[in-house]
Amino acid sequence: MKHDQFIGLVQDRAQLASRGDAETATRATLETLGQRIPEHLAANLAAQLPQEIGEHLRRTVTMGGAGTGDRFGLDEFAQLAAERGYTDEPNAIFRARVVLEVIGGATEDILDKVRDALPAELSSLVESGSSGRLNGGG
Repeated sequence: MKHDQFIGLVQDRAQLASRGDAETATRATLETLGQRIPEHLAANLAAQLPQEIGEHLRRTVTMGGAGTGDRFGLDEFAQLAAERGYTDEPNAIFRARVVLEVIGGATEDILDKVRDALPAELSSLVESGSSGRLNGGG
């Protein structure tokens, strides 16, 4: 999948007003995810995404790996993604669900490894998609 198609899908599924909003949602989600999952997994996922999108995951890797594999749950994920995405926490969670859903369609099997590396409350972000129910919240 190409960058423009990926961002277009995020914009459409999240019903965002602009491609810039979709870019911001994608960046916020992937930077936060990249902080949470192990560095090698972030690098593997980034390699399966368009380069411009994968860079958001690589950013944590290329900065010496500082922060990757941090232990935090859904509340902190929501807070971090909201701050990075300039939105509130419920919107940040919904946008993360959309981004992860689009990633699932753009990659092969790597999202299963991402889900398995997350605690249950965060793995539900991967499983719920843009229209499903988030277990344990939202």
